[in-house]
Amino acid sequence: MNKKLVAYFSATGTTGEVARKVARAAGADLFEIEPVERYTAADLDWNDRTSRSSREMADEAARPAMASCVEGMGSYEAVFVGFPIWWYVEPRIVDAFLEAYDLSGKVVIPFATSGGSGLGQAPRRMRALCPGADVREGKRLSAGASQGSIDAWVSGLGA
Repeated sequence: MNKKLVAYFSATGTTGEVARKVARAAGADLFEIEPVERYTAADLDWNDRTSRSSREMADEAARPAMASCVEGMGSYEAVFVGFPIWWYVEPRIVDAFLEAYDLSGKVVIPFATSGGSGLGQAPRRMRALCPGADVREGKRLSAGASQGSIDAWVSGLGA
């Protein structure tokens, strides 16, 4: 794989820290998937069924608007996609990102941050959102993952 991109959504900064380490390990460009309307602490309260994140995750068709797009997506051969796990899957804004581009023929490698749950159904769902892409199983990476452990994971991918 030649040109690589690490695209990530980070509501609180945790996934962003990990994404920067993945980008260093992969020698990849970095792109933050940002919503037009940033999430507040109240928006992220998963115990509140009326919070923004709870409403989005309850609506399979929800696609929060993104603040910007990747220039030259066609030039990337591999795209690492990072996100926090929400309700055992990727947040809906990640779905919006995946649907915004033709990723067929590209390798898509998910990685997620979570306090304990794995990637859940995210890789399966991402395959459906990226027809023609080679969506890998991916990995859950802890917030405190060392650069060395991330380097080892990325080098093991052959990316």
